[in-house]
Amino acid sequence: MKTKESLLGGITVAIAVIGFLAVVECVLRFLPVRTSPPIVPVTQIDPVFRFTPNRSFVFSKDWDLAMVNYSHTNNDGWVNKLDYRKEDPLPLIGVIGDSYIEALSVPPDSTAQAHLSESLKETFRVYSFAASGAPLSQYVVWAAYAAREYKAKALIINVVGNDFDESHLSYSQHVPGFWIYVPETSGELRLKLLEHHPGAMRSFLKMSALARYLFLNLNVKEALLNAKWGSFVFGEHYRDPKVYAGNTSASPDPARIEASIAAINAFFRDLPKYTGLQPDRIVFTMDGFRYPDAANAGKGSYYDIMRTLFRKTAETLGYEVIDMDPLFFADFQLHGGRFEYPRDAHWNPTAHAMVAKAMLSSKLIGRLQCSLDNSCEGERGNDQASAEGRVPGQAAREPRPK
Repeated sequence: MKTKESLLGGITVAIAVIGFLAVVECVLRFLPVRTSPPIVPVTQIDPVFRFTPNRSFVFSKDWDLAMVNYSHTNNDGWVNKLDYRKEDPLPLIGVIGDSYIEALSVPPDSTAQAHLSESLKETFRVYSFAASGAPLSQYVVWAAYAAREYKAKALIINVVGNDFDESHLSYSQHVPGFWIYVPETSGELRLKLLEHHPGAMRSFLKMSALARYLFLNLNVKEALLNAKWGSFVFGEHYRDPKVYAGNTSASPDPARIEASIAAINAFFRDLPKYTGLQPDRIVFTMDGFRYPDAANAGKGSYYDIMRTLFRKTAETLGYEVIDMDPLFFADFQLHGGRFEYPRDAHWNPTAHAMVAKAMLSSKLIGRLQCSLDNSCEGERGNDQASAEGRVPGQAAREPRPK
């Protein structure tokens, strides 16, 4: 009798729990629970990380579904309001980066690339190639893709705090689908693909609003794996006791710096080889500390060291670098506004508009515009070489990561 009562009690509890979860699932389906566009398989045959084309999705944050933003992937699988066309006669400027350029929390018309595209719409196309978590090593692959598939005339590459060390195997986040630098027996770094094969379970969980709420809004997985209960309760904006500077760990660990320097050197070695673009056709925008007090506090930190080294290396090689910090500092002292969201460290629309203005004022854009009417000496030879995907003076080739 007791066994029967226990069984019935267990069944009743199970039905109640299932019923409760079903009600929660139904309610959440009517709310802006965060979704993420699925990633296409990334293999040696198809080695470029992209999202599934033509998918709509919604961004929201934390338990209360804050910062709601609606967007979609275009015909080639990138988060951009424009469809990409290979045969368009307008020359292309590719904008490359990680989550700052992907900009899931920013209205599609308010991103840096959208502003730049609108300003140059009569003379240039502006396409973005970006995804959250990508480091320098992945930028090389997207840069090669933009040059190969869309015959990009120029590139704008955005650089942020965690781009350096996460390019190296020792500090990589091991994101499936990304390319990272791996040391060979000689010690030289070479690009290696971490293949991505979407699993059935992941696809199934993405269909559930409750599962997405738990894993994407509440970040249950990260909280459980890292025992960061603060992030579970308070959301992603919760900071653990680790000290940060430039949105990355401030610790100037010598081994981390050494690995980062090696990744930077490999990046500048590979970028012209894979894109066929000369340094005067590539400009880097660099995020910084954004506020004078933060910059003072961050002196001697990992990011302070690396951003200085990256800029010096780039400029020595002939690349243009736009450091956003002086622009952010001046604007903050004048207006006192913030450049990120209260709950999220990514650029807000104000910062995106400033970055776009800096891009538009770059020497690169000036050179490209005057090359259209053949008023710049030496530009025509570079244009022909870039269109063929090679460095001037070299034989034609189609670079591809090995």
